[in-house]
Amino acid sequence: MKRINIKNIYYYVTVSIVIFYSSVNAQWIETNGPFSSEVHTLTVSGTNLFAGTNDGVFRSTNNGTNWNAVGKGSLFPPSVVSFAVYFTNLFAGTSDAGVFLSTNDGTSWTAVNKGGLANTSVRALAFSGRNLFAGTSGNGVFLSTNYGTCWTRVNNGLPINTYVRALAVSGSNIFAGTSGDGVFLSTNNGTNWTKVNSGLTNTYVRTLVFSGTNLLAGTLDNGVFLSTNNGTSWTNTGLTNTTVNTFVVSGTDLFAGTSSGVFLSTNNGTSWIAASNGLTSITVIALTVSGTNLFAGTSSGGVFLSTNNGTSWIAADTGLANTYVRSLAISGTNLFAGTSGDIPVFLSTNNGTSWTSASTGLTNTGVISFAVSGTNLFAGTNAGGVFLSTNNGTSWTTTGTEFINSYVSAFAVSGTNLFAVINGGISLSTNNGTNWTSVDAGIMNSVNAIVVLGANLFAGTFGGGVFLSTNYGNSWTAASTGFTSTTVSSFSVYGTKLFAGSYSDGVFLSTNYGISWTKVNTGLTNTNVNALAVSGTNLFAGTDGGGVFLSTNNGTSWTAVNTGLMIPFVSSLAISGTDLFVGNFGGGVWRRSLSEMITGVEDQSNEIPSQFILEQNYPNPFNPSTTIKFQVPNASFVNLKVYDVLGKEVATLVNEEKPVGNYEINWNASNLSSGMYLYKLQVGNFVETKKMILMK
Repeated sequence: MKRINIKNIYYYVTVSIVIFYSSVNAQWIETNGPFSSEVHTLTVSGTNLFAGTNDGVFRSTNNGTNWNAVGKGSLFPPSVVSFAVYFTNLFAGTSDAGVFLSTNDGTSWTAVNKGGLANTSVRALAFSGRNLFAGTSGNGVFLSTNYGTCWTRVNNGLPINTYVRALAVSGSNIFAGTSGDGVFLSTNNGTNWTKVNSGLTNTYVRTLVFSGTNLLAGTLDNGVFLSTNNGTSWTNTGLTNTTVNTFVVSGTDLFAGTSSGVFLSTNNGTSWIAASNGLTSITVIALTVSGTNLFAGTSSGGVFLSTNNGTSWIAADTGLANTYVRSLAISGTNLFAGTSGDIPVFLSTNNGTSWTSASTGLTNTGVISFAVSGTNLFAGTNAGGVFLSTNNGTSWTTTGTEFINSYVSAFAVSGTNLFAVINGGISLSTNNGTNWTSVDAGIMNSVNAIVVLGANLFAGTFGGGVFLSTNYGNSWTAASTGFTSTTVSSFSVYGTKLFAGSYSDGVFLSTNYGISWTKVNTGLTNTNVNALAVSGTNLFAGTDGGGVFLSTNNGTSWTAVNTGLMIPFVSSLAISGTDLFVGNFGGGVWRRSLSEMITGVEDQSNEIPSQFILEQNYPNPFNPSTTIKFQVPNASFVNLKVYDVLGKEVATLVNEEKPVGNYEINWNASNLSSGMYLYKLQVGNFVETKKMILMK
């Protein structure tokens, strides 16, 4: 049956913790351009930084060191005032020429204004899932469900001739900030809007942003207003007597660009401090974050850069020429990334720090799935069938000539049996892919995912739920009792627990081999689940637009773990050693230490450390206790102290010689006030610092 799938002698060691508002003293430096009188908007797409200006679009590929005009002549008039990024698609809203689309990093642009976009002054752009919304000056909001090919005006409940300056999305909620009419909320993709202005004493809203679950509104002359209940009520946050033009969130830090410079909040907008040292042009119109770099676009001074705003996720893309990562695989100490591009497979042997091509023999095809079986690595492609490498990706050969032009979306391995989802059906090979046999009789739907649990093989389908085979695919029975979604995107196994991710209805759990299922979604604010991964008793879910979520209780509750993850469209997850890797649609590969996210990571106390290491505290933010781990590879004198903001010592946690080993210290800060902390490990000339936040 052939179907197309839709879809690491003595040292004196000092470990100190200092309360320190590092971003307050953030030094800004002016970047070399762009050369325009006013920068209206900034955005990041992959490794590119874009600036929308009075003179069109400028692009920097080296963090603002150099800028070049892109697409010159194709945008007319050239004033670009808004951006939106969806995977590799970059949309630009202009002051009076509508919306333009670039699919090649701004090199060329195409107008996408036809089909109903009645107002061409587009002040705001935002994606909600795959829906693109445009806020206009005078005609409210327009919606496109096909990347700008067609537009529909969605203004029911909005005042006539509404000027929409800002859009913000949280789950299924879409907020529109207007000039003079305040904030409106739609819970149905813009079909209907409701005014949510109680306590919002200034209704001239210039920008909106979510920081955690808090919604912030920047206004004309009256600073920032905060809502903790989706706009039902608002309070002024104390950043008053200034016009707020833009917001950006970087980890737990919230920045506001105003007519008086940049301000920082470390408590979701409750209070603010100035962060403008080095800014010679204080009217900040645009802000964006790229990795650890914070960029500010100004009205007359171009773009400024601050490099001391650290994040928890780090990009792991050096040498990774293709950033559209569809799949990840771990084989021993090797990490493989399957991409869509001319170089379909990349290999990293250093935990993602750098990548090299591993594609010899793989030509003109994208890799969307992997399987590891002993020393064999299999790659499933989007148009070339199955490939096999027996030398860690150094070279590849095709397997199964009957599927040489096929779409291979998933694998499962059981002993010497290799199962593959090929063109939406399931096939079995018992000889490393040389020959294949169809084993999907009884499944009438296209298959998206497969997994082996004990002697059972499970298939997740598009539109038909879950199917079970107890005889290697010779026969199948429906196994969807309690599974309310018909489309299954992913599986993961822990012991006898089987987790299934669905597209639209979140995560389900079966503890009885698929006989029945229970939805486990509390706290999972994005239920479009593309990938699942298990680390001990911890379950991670990668979503389409909501980033990564963590559950430490078998899915009973979930917490977002997205600090620093710039692009929330997750295609794949992989766990290697102490790190979780994310494959991203258009954003490459990202890495984060499990210990930053999981409070119960197993302590490797039996392992002899090879170097001094200071780990990130966890949890972080914390209230009121947190754990600090460090490693001592040689007998050393360790001093661990706590200081207040004036440098006064308030606690001594460790002040003694320690033998070789792994250590963790629990610090209770219940007698201290909220704030940002900088803790420091110093061994001779070796110094490492990390920050943490006490949030009461």
